[in-house]
Amino acid sequence: MNSNVENLPPHVLRLVYKEVSALVADPPEGIKIYPSDEDITELHTAIEGPEGTPFAGGVFRMRLVLGKDFPAVPPKGYFLTKIFHPNVGHKGEICVNVLKRDWKAELGLRHVLLTIKCLLIHPNPESALNEEAGRLLLEDYAEYEARARLLTEIHAMAGPGDSTGAAQDPHDGPQPKKHAGDLAKRAGGGAPAVPAALGNGASGPSVSVGSTSTSSSSVAVKKKADKKRALRRL
Repeated sequence: MNSNVENLPPHVLRLVYKEVSALVADPPEGIKIYPSDEDITELHTAIEGPEGTPFAGGVFRMRLVLGKDFPAVPPKGYFLTKIFHPNVGHKGEICVNVLKRDWKAELGLRHVLLTIKCLLIHPNPESALNEEAGRLLLEDYAEYEARARLLTEIHAMAGPGDSTGAAQDPHDGPQPKKHAGDLAKRAGGGAPAVPAALGNGASGPSVSVGSTSTSSSSVAVKKKADKKRALRRL
């Protein structure tokens, strides 16, 4: 499959390079940016769960994909970290108005990222992709909060030997594209270098774990197993 880089005109590529470079230099609060040096049309990010929500303390990996008609058509967003949220489908797809009918070419990627982070604070059950999460949010917030918190602890928090932000199934959403060619040349040259992307199975910010006793590691593994068993019972 060809990269969308080959389908975008040079002036659009230059604009994308400029905006991505600005995001890397000055990212929105609580969001880290991992652009690809192979395909600038795919942007990986890590979003910190906002305080005061069931997602607090977690780090959620997310991917933005710019299609061949960008910026006339909005990018598509996918959570790579499993999350229990009304506006996130089971394969990580994100439903938010700014990525649909409210999109305007001048809004830019920063606005998209901030809107998605705000979605973690203010879910919209009226446009739910996860109908169960939407129903619980309206009818039984305590249960919704407990479910969302449980998935956050299991998938978005680092444990012994784990990386923060466990991914959805590696085949969910569009896959990273390779062999995009000389992106700087396509963009007209002079584009600033950007860090390498996290791959589809790559980790977000990781936590290094030093030498620990066998007993403490066993306790941590048992706790995580207990959480997974609790999740299966839900």
